[in-house]
Amino acid sequence: MPGFILHQGATILCAHGGQAQPSTMNPRVMVNGQPIVLQPNPHMVSACPFTTPNGSPLPCVTATWITGATRVTSNGMPVLLMDSQATCAPNGTPVTIVSTQTKVMAT
Repeated sequence: MPGFILHQGATILCAHGGQAQPSTMNPRVMVNGQPIVLQPNPHMVSACPFTTPNGSPLPCVTATWITGATRVTSNGMPVLLMDSQATCAPNGTPVTIVSTQTKVMAT
């Protein structure tokens, strides 16, 4: 299913509200003047407030992408889309893609 391509400026949150930022961008392809991000590259999560029931901090640290585009690649790797899914470590919770650019789509 087609979706908007994720770029460096996309707003992505862990399930607890921590901000996820790409660890690596692809500067060869730009949308809205910002590089796109590819599936194999994890996102780093910051400011995750999650604590275990006993009060021990256990924040999300990284988000690893499970799905990406099936037909569009860059440098041989799938691009990430608005409907891509990721799992955060060490909690195993999902991320929410809140916003991204709305000009370029892929499948």
